[in-house]
Amino acid sequence: MTTIVGIRTTEGVVLGSDKRASKGFFIGSKIVQKIAKIDDTLAVAIAGQLSDAEYIIKVAKAERRLMELRRGFPLTVRESARLIANLAYSGLRNYQPYYVELLVAGVDGHGAHVYAADMSGAVTEEDFASSGSGSPIAYGVLESLYNKGIGIKQAGEVASRAVAAAMERDPGSGNGIDILAIPAGTKEAVA
Repeated sequence: MTTIVGIRTTEGVVLGSDKRASKGFFIGSKIVQKIAKIDDTLAVAIAGQLSDAEYIIKVAKAERRLMELRRGFPLTVRESARLIANLAYSGLRNYQPYYVELLVAGVDGHGAHVYAADMSGAVTEEDFASSGSGSPIAYGVLESLYNKGIGIKQAGEVASRAVAAAMERDPGSGNGIDILAIPAGTKEAVA
């Protein structure tokens, strides 16, 4: 149970999440990092089983780096999202599914991108997306405040408001908000 959001802007991408890790009706942790940087141009927000997500991200980092070394140039955000979705789907095909939903966001030579990926192997590109138990509430905020011309600073505020709204009504979300912005045209992510 969690709330994660991703927003594509004219200036880059923004990911947001709450910090609560639930174990059924028990709060297992209040300081979980649900946004993982893959590198300076790509990050993943995690909803679902934390151990499964951490494993997929660890393998994706290694596979992505290996592919980049072999071919001599970096993967696009779309290729990275497809790699991560394929890893998630491999568990389902082997009857040992990874219980995760991931938002893959980043910038490349084609611009800023936000992709939703899940254990079925599906990948969809979105202007904004949310996942986790608080996502129905977060979507209400995202749909009311998002516009195509939004900048990275405003998107950070919208992401924060969407997660905060979810935390008010969803018992699986809470204990603070993390925001990560990746500006287009730079090699550094801004936290």
